[in-house]
Amino acid sequence: MASHYVYSGHMPSDPSAPSRRAQAVRAAIDVLGTEGIRALTHGRVDERAGLPKGSTSNYFRTRAALFHGVVDGMLESELPAMDGAFAPRDVEELIDALTDLFAFFTGPNRVITAARLALFVEAAHDEDLRAALVRGRARIEDRLMPAFISLGAPDPAMATQAVAVCFEGMFLHEFGRHAQIDVRGLIGLVVRASVPAPTGAAGG
Repeated sequence: MASHYVYSGHMPSDPSAPSRRAQAVRAAIDVLGTEGIRALTHGRVDERAGLPKGSTSNYFRTRAALFHGVVDGMLESELPAMDGAFAPRDVEELIDALTDLFAFFTGPNRVITAARLALFVEAAHDEDLRAALVRGRARIEDRLMPAFISLGAPDPAMATQAVAVCFEGMFLHEFGRHAQIDVRGLIGLVVRASVPAPTGAAGG
């Protein structure tokens, strides 16, 4: 069942269409991140976005299609924040950058991160959504892996995956338990385990 975006065939000439679609996606993310998965309906998104009734369904005919729109919308918001952030000169700079990134995900980007966690639960029994989330995660990992390559990690792919899993676990503690965690300490533990310490190299 291919249930990706289904665009309305009668609206391509409408100059307001792209901005309305973006409004719908932003509102859908906001509903997910503040009210949870059960609140996400086309009508609720129209209401949150201030769009005429039926607007969201013009761009996303099904709830599954709306999920895909949300995944792509989250990436459009997050990836620019990661571009250029990972060109570390050493392990400590990478730890600092990742710590700052976590602060972004749980601060300014908090609603989007909460929306992603809501989608994780839904993806447990939705193979199509799960594939979309996997695709999105791969794009985020692609931004991080070059940092581990440049620092000489023996297995950059495994190091990147370890950081991703660490972040997801910390998100659950932050959002689900409101727990106080040592973010930099945990990130540092993972990064230092992934990158060999220099042997006899001069400090720089």
